Amino acid sequence: MAKYNTSPVKNPMPMQDPVLRARNFDEVTLGYDEQTALAEAARCLGCKNMPCVGGCPVNIAIPEFIAKVKEGDFEGAYEVITRQSSLPAVCGRVCPQETQCEAKCVRGIKGEPVGIGRLERFVADWHNTYNREQVVRPASNGHRVAVVGSGPAGLSCAGDLAKKGYEVTVFEALHVAGGVLMYGIPEFRLPKAIVQKEVETLKALGVDFQTNVVVGRTVEISELLEKEGYEAVFIGSGAGLPAFMGIPGESLKGVYSANEYLTRSNLMKAYRQDSTTPILRARRVAVIGGGNVAMDAARTALRLGAEKVYIVYRRSMDELPARREEVEHAMEEGVEFLLLQAPTEIHGYKNPDNARDPYNGFVCGMTCVRMELGEPDERGRRRPVVIPGSEYFLDVDCVIMAIGTTPNPLLTSSTEGLETNKRGCIVTEEQTGHTSLDAVWAGGDAVTGAATVILAMGAGKLAAKSIDDTINSKNS
Repeated sequence: MAKYNTSPVKNPMPMQDPVLRARNFDEVTLGYDEQTALAEAARCLGCKNMPCVGGCPVNIAIPEFIAKVKEGDFEGAYEVITRQSSLPAVCGRVCPQETQCEAKCVRGIKGEPVGIGRLERFVADWHNTYNREQVVRPASNGHRVAVVGSGPAGLSCAGDLAKKGYEVTVFEALHVAGGVLMYGIPEFRLPKAIVQKEVETLKALGVDFQTNVVVGRTVEISELLEKEGYEAVFIGSGAGLPAFMGIPGESLKGVYSANEYLTRSNLMKAYRQDSTTPILRARRVAVIGGGNVAMDAARTALRLGAEKVYIVYRRSMDELPARREEVEHAMEEGVEFLLLQAPTEIHGYKNPDNARDPYNGFVCGMTCVRMELGEPDERGRRRPVVIPGSEYFLDVDCVIMAIGTTPNPLLTSSTEGLETNKRGCIVTEEQTGHTSLDAVWAGGDAVTGAATVILAMGAGKLAAKSIDDTINSKNS
């Protein structure tokens, strides 16, 4: 093989046939084999100024790990990645590389950027398949830190501190560790075995996971610091409170938040025929929203047997916030996009025998309006404007709201002195993740609102460094 690959396009990612995959929960993309990984790595120029690193929220040494792949030293590549990332197999699958590291890639100026995410996934999967070395647990430094939440921010913070010898306990409200990686991202995009392999690696480093613990109810932050002996607490509890539109009919049966719909399917295995978890296997489904969560919900509905699935989004395709790859996969699988449209009312079946409840409780359709883009809003996006007289009825029997989430106030409302903003997000120092409370840090969606896995990981790393610096300065 040539030392340098001049191809202007990425090596294609093998994947399941769209017709087949739309009806199963197996992973859609199949990953590179060794020869394809070597060919893709050979497209990297090894730029000395490394612009791609500047686009990575956790600053992985991208040209260095790709150089190892070129040499066929896949384990060496894994060691380079894991200097900065605790979740390489996860990030290789769900990180939006196209707007981050790959957006900075010089190869993207006159063609497609190097497939950095695909190579990261290959390296992580190769390690998980072939490496048999035991993880070495660092010697304890005698300091204890509590982490609230086992999503990407919490796992990243816990991993960085554990590598430095801290005794870290992660408190998770649900019955399994992984946070949004387990309940929010479908199996066909991120297999749960991959997440649990990353969790097991952290356990081998000495991280203790305590599940079914709701911090703010089971135990308070103040108790962790004052009674349990933790020197610092990191809050990475995410943004799990779903938003609704406030339109008539949202209380009908068959209306879900995307959070509930995906949690029932992903974590509680409602997609299995023998599952005891109730979920509506609807005929026609409308998903309101245009982000990655909306794509996940729509594609899940297909796999649960829906004949027709719509994405209803009030702006155009150019403003659609979901990853291009996820949009393309949804279209290939048969999801129909109703753009520049929005619901105004959800309807239920009439029940004339019950005057107190004119509906029998189940969705029968939705009134929608068509829209056009007007003047830009405060964020620079053109504001959707309703076209008068454009109302129409959409025949659906299930509606899934995927229009965003905010942090659950359960923890913040029970923690005296913890400052939050008007959206309910925890206020922190930008450079450290430190909160208004002395020994408390926070990061991820609990601070930013719903964002990406890799941004949450970056926040966890930032807080871990600040916690380490603070504890060391107190003991020096």
